[in-house]
Amino acid sequence: MTNNNPYYLNKMMFSNSTTGHMTFDEAFNNILSFVQKDPVALYKLAIGTDSHVKSFTRFISAIHIHRIGLDGIGKGAWGCIKEYVIPRKISSLREKISIETSLTQELLFLFDYKRTSQILDILIPHSDKGADFILEAHIDIGRKGATRDLIQEMTGRITCMGVEAKIKPDSYAASSYADKYTK
Repeated sequence: MTNNNPYYLNKMMFSNSTTGHMTFDEAFNNILSFVQKDPVALYKLAIGTDSHVKSFTRFISAIHIHRIGLDGIGKGAWGCIKEYVIPRKISSLREKISIETSLTQELLFLFDYKRTSQILDILIPHSDKGADFILEAHIDIGRKGATRDLIQEMTGRITCMGVEAKIKPDSYAASSYADKYTK
């Protein structure tokens, strides 16, 4: 079914600059391929959302996997984004950050036991050599500015899922990667 509404989006379609559009399963297969290329590394999978308000509000959620060598030096990354548009201007900072956090949580739910086990199955044979996997949620809030009042509430929503929550300046998936696609 096609929808001519400019704000209509398939919420589970992702994209990146090399692959173009993909389903979540295709995005996840790209993550598995990325990990398989070098299973003797630390992998940080970060999920975060940022937004931009105009006469409508555009949200960009990012899935970003970073390969870190055993020497602590980055050895590449792969990422994709998902766009979600609300056809109105969101003026409440709490509402905007809450939606950003909800969209991040929505993607976190996709990385369930089955999917994280698939990643770990690649890495576990190399764990004695330092291979490891960390899943993080990146929230576009920080200790400076108006968002500081939302830290406990938003990070609590993530940590109750058993996932580490990162805020600025450590929330690069939201505050850098997703941010560059919101404008």
